[in-house]
Amino acid sequence: DAVLSKHPILAFSHRVQKSDDHESCGSNSTNRSTTENTKTSAKPRRIQQAAPTDPDLPPGYVQSLIRRVVNNVNIVINNLILKYVEDDIVLSVNITSAECYTVGELWDRAFMDISATDLVLRKVINFSDCTVCLDKRNASGKIEFYQDPLLYKCSFRTRLHFTYDNLNSKMPSVIKIHTLVESLKLSITDQQLPMFIRIMQLGIALYYGEIGNFKDGETEDSTCHNKDMLGNVTGAEDETRIDMQYPAQYKAQELYSQQEDDQPQGWVSWAWSLVPAIVNYDDAEEDYLGNDPTSTTHQQKAQTLKDPIVSIGFYCTKATVTFKLTEMQAESSYYSPQKVKSKEVLCWEQEGTTVEALMMGEPFFDCQIGFVGCRAVCLKGIMGVKDFEENMNRSETEAYFFVCGENLSIKGLTYLTNSLFDYRSPENNGTRAEFILDAATHKETYTEIAGMQRFGAFYMDYLYTMENTTGRGSANQQDFSSGKSEDLGTVQEKSTKSLVIGPLDFRLDSSAVHRILKMVVCALEHEYEPYSRLKPDIKDESETMLNPEEVASLEEYIPTRHTSVTLLKCTFTIFMAEFNLLDHLLPVIMGEKNSSNFMNTTNFQSLRPLPSVQILVDKINLEHSVPMYAEQLVHVVSSLTQPSDNLLHYCYAHCYLKIFGFQAGLTSLDCRGSYCLPVPIVPSLSTALYGKLLKLPTC
Repeated sequence: DAVLSKHPILAFSHRVQKSDDHESCGSNSTNRSTTENTKTSAKPRRIQQAAPTDPDLPPGYVQSLIRRVVNNVNIVINNLILKYVEDDIVLSVNITSAECYTVGELWDRAFMDISATDLVLRKVINFSDCTVCLDKRNASGKIEFYQDPLLYKCSFRTRLHFTYDNLNSKMPSVIKIHTLVESLKLSITDQQLPMFIRIMQLGIALYYGEIGNFKDGETEDSTCHNKDMLGNVTGAEDETRIDMQYPAQYKAQELYSQQEDDQPQGWVSWAWSLVPAIVNYDDAEEDYLGNDPTSTTHQQKAQTLKDPIVSIGFYCTKATVTFKLTEMQAESSYYSPQKVKSKEVLCWEQEGTTVEALMMGEPFFDCQIGFVGCRAVCLKGIMGVKDFEENMNRSETEAYFFVCGENLSIKGLTYLTNSLFDYRSPENNGTRAEFILDAATHKETYTEIAGMQRFGAFYMDYLYTMENTTGRGSANQQDFSSGKSEDLGTVQEKSTKSLVIGPLDFRLDSSAVHRILKMVVCALEHEYEPYSRLKPDIKDESETMLNPEEVASLEEYIPTRHTSVTLLKCTFTIFMAEFNLLDHLLPVIMGEKNSSNFMNTTNFQSLRPLPSVQILVDKINLEHSVPMYAEQLVHVVSSLTQPSDNLLHYCYAHCYLKIFGFQAGLTSLDCRGSYCLPVPIVPSLSTALYGKLLKLPTC
């Protein structure tokens, strides 16, 4: 016992061994009861793992040696193959080589450890020859025709930067993970497009925890009131927190406790809950002692444990997405198998792409997306019309029907600003980075003008915050999974999205219209069942009446989702149709059965001069606001005999449209690709529109 008291690791092993010997003598019923208790205490254990007894205890020699070894472990994986199969979808990822190693200040391979003067740990992960394939299998599970790979032999590198508060910190206070891809070439065929959209929907459903909701023949679960449906996804909030606002008003205390035990947890919340457990590697003794249900010290210290700041970034210098149409091609021999031949019809080119996410626990999440320039180009022919074949000798300006933003040669490397790949970033100059975690300061700093100066073509900023107004501590230090009403009633959620699109030129001719509609038709040609179904809009007659205090508390703050879309300096040119095959595309879009794959082999003859209508707009601004939890709010307001105007206002989805400097004129395109002087038909004007839509009108 004296030896064990000096060595906690041995003491922990000794306790576990004694516990195992004791359990082995028990009966099977005892084992079953132990298993059931383990399942019910899964979530408390996850919190206990994240709460060390004292996070700043000086480590011993063994712990210091283990830390140094762990910090310099090199991991090499060769020929990694991942495969996902669902229905007729077969998604496979093949990585030839992946290597993770520790680096120094200049991101070169080195043997490093954190020190008092440099509380930083850097790592690099290199991925070589990543290939992603997406194929369709038949009823027997075999792939008859292999499609072109979505991504073929793409290499990229990831930099990881960990900042610690002191030498004895068990987990970093700042985590940065940034990935850079020099060239990204994606290829999507008409058969892969619906499967690709299906996989994206799977990711959204996993994020919101909506897999399997409202299946046919099942009754509606009461806890499903606490989720937004997939068709109304307008933000990236973790929907497991949906009843944090208005716990008294919605009478959801019992529902919330039931949700914590029975409801499927969101994918992001599950992953976030593992962050402290992954980084902490010496909390076994505390976790063992935390099994005592009478012990509350771990839960109290879990609330005071500060969440790390996590920054995740993806940067791409040049990216292209090519859309292809496939057709069956038989071999010369009668018994030879058929092959799939693909033809490129549309290509999207993009430069200087940035995707950044900044989060600090659940109360703060920000995502910014932007790119410097983009353009869309027509390739070859569409539906048998050879409008852009090589022998047509059409100009390059006619092929590009959408142009937005600038070139990297003019803009520079602004898309890498403050990333780990920017030599001017604080991490690459030996200083600690500062992060804006306040909503008011964030909106003042990341404005539309700042976004356009950094990118130029497209900028999106999504911000979600959860604030505590009681003054008993910051929101990020609260235990939001406790489900206590005195904490939940003071939480205020805010969700704002700002999208800005820079100067653009959009040419809507026959070639562009048919290619865009063809992609829409291909996306609709599937028979996949949705992952989650919308709840039927049925009025609940058993609503509980609220007292005046609850109504007054409800009116104090109602969380909303606000979206703003701004277009700057837009030019739209609508040409007279040079060919028209819409009678084969529109029926499919309108929901009718696709009759057959129409292929017309008529020769294309360009018409010059080509009349057109040219529209110029200085600025277009669209603002949309909707209550964050519309279903609960409408049910509560509908139970009131005389609801106030303020409550009725938030039961609507509001839309504001403002147009500045709208003007239109007639022009024509000559054989040289230039326009004649426009003849004005609509002088410059400005206007505004407003509309609102009632949520759940049956209530």
